[in-house]
Amino acid sequence: MKGLKNLIVLKMRLTFQEDLLGTASSDPEIQEKFIISKAPDAPSREEEIAAQGAEQVIERSKTIFPKDEEGNPFIWDYQIKGFLKDSCGALRECSGTESSKIKAYKKLINGLVFPQPRKIVIHTSGKIGSCQRPLRGQTPKGETISLANSETVPAKSYMEFEVLIFDKKYKDWILELFEYGAYRGMGQWRNSGKGRFTVEILEEV
Repeated sequence: MKGLKNLIVLKMRLTFQEDLLGTASSDPEIQEKFIISKAPDAPSREEEIAAQGAEQVIERSKTIFPKDEEGNPFIWDYQIKGFLKDSCGALRECSGTESSKIKAYKKLINGLVFPQPRKIVIHTSGKIGSCQRPLRGQTPKGETISLANSETVPAKSYMEFEVLIFDKKYKDWILELFEYGAYRGMGQWRNSGKGRFTVEILEEV
């Protein structure tokens, strides 16, 4: 863009060291079904399973990857922004980091950092799989346990994209956030280490 002398563009490759889990709902009518599920006469989880079978209920609540016209899994550009905000929220508490120097980090990421293209294709190293795990939660009635199910792409899969940074003084900060991906990861169940990746700068313009 003309007049933006401090604009830089980083072409990056993220290579996943652990399986990456999908985050999109597999149910196209999820909002409608969510509202219906809150109705007073809504069936309980146990009744749903008894009526429909466990496999169908689990499959309906599965999180997946969106697919492009050729069937390739991808993530949206805004998911990269979400990762950056999540990482900065943690690293800003660590003295000496670039993130600790940033105050309105969400505003800066929203306004000055732009991953592209819109759909960032994942180049898979193998077949798409699935990951099922129990989720524990606390409710007024006590602890509940449910089963979560997600599509996965295997370790060594990678994706390439560009990141536009409208002021090069933020370059080291943004790189710090991406490097944190080796520990934090992205996608579902990242607290267990899923979605961890390494970053490589392929080109800087």
